[in-house]
Amino acid sequence: MTKSTAFVIAGTAIFLGNFALAADLAPPRTLIVTGTGQAKAAPDEANFSAGVVAQGVSAREALAANSKAMNAVIASLKHQGVPDKAIQTANISLNPQYTPCKPNVACTPKISGYEVSNTVMVTTGIDKAGPVLDALVASGANQIGGISFAIHDPKPLLSEARTEAVKDAMDRAQTIAKAAGITLGSILSINEGGSYVPQPMFKAAAMRAMAQEAMPVAGGEETLSANVSITFEIK
Repeated sequence: MTKSTAFVIAGTAIFLGNFALAADLAPPRTLIVTGTGQAKAAPDEANFSAGVVAQGVSAREALAANSKAMNAVIASLKHQGVPDKAIQTANISLNPQYTPCKPNVACTPKISGYEVSNTVMVTTGIDKAGPVLDALVASGANQIGGISFAIHDPKPLLSEARTEAVKDAMDRAQTIAKAAGITLGSILSINEGGSYVPQPMFKAAAMRAMAQEAMPVAGGEETLSANVSITFEIK
């Protein structure tokens, strides 16, 4: 064997070795699919705002009137079994009230009195929402905001939604693989694309007093969703 031939053989061996190494380092062929899952349940928690607006000739008089009425409102909540942690002050305001000017007459508005507003956010079981709202109106609350609904503990439902999302992704992968004539290998990665828990949203713009009967409250149904992305190796 000549030296030149030996060099050619050696060079070929090195080339083939590098080619095999490159093949080993090449990324595997993959299939990436996404899946979505949902879980539904009736909400078990109601949230709403309630408060009192009171007027007075002086700021002190308006504040005193408001405080007296709000004490009665909060007492009614506690009488209905609403715990302290479920009652949170949301807003307190004190604003002057002005005597309006006569039409087409220039004048400087003068303070004629004051108005105090005090509002609390209330959280209660949805089955108690109607009686609590009635008690608030009866105790003197003259401002009740929109009611919203929520699920107190969404974790079990989120787990259910995630399970459904994985099943959906697996089904999609099998369908695509069959249609494309490929064989799926092992799962390389699973990533959660995020879960959605509906935030409490107002179902009604305002709640008004209703005579005699308990105020009806219907929570409907909430939907929680989850998304996953699964990467499969293609054999």
